[in-house]
Amino acid sequence: QVQLLESGGGLVQAGGSLRLSCAASGRTFSSYAMGWFRQAPGKEREFVAGINLSGDSTYYADSVKGRFTISRDNAKNTMYLQMNSLKPEDTAVYYCAATTKVVVTTTPREYEYWGQGTQVTVSS
Repeated sequence: QVQLLESGGGLVQAGGSLRLSCAASGRTFSSYAMGWFRQAPGKEREFVAGINLSGDSTYYADSVKGRFTISRDNAKNTMYLQMNSLKPEDTAVYYCAATTKVVVTTTPREYEYWGQGTQVTVSS
């Protein structure tokens, strides 16, 4: 199995940027497709972005397309989410997740491993 730890969350003004990191330990990081999800108070957890095993295919929710960039460094066992042009509606707890499925999936229940989450708050 793999353990995941997010970092990089915080408070930022609208229009600002943050970079989230997800550090993995345990089994080989490159064996997992990875995803970022977020959950705002009173809402369901939603897919934000995903990346395949090698990092050459990425997927985004329409709400973040063009503003967020997902990437991974398999040599460092780390995944990133660069978030630019942040909006108040991006406020949520952000989670990284790993799946043993070959392809990226947008469904939370198909991810076997989760980090503890990091809070992102965007003020207007």
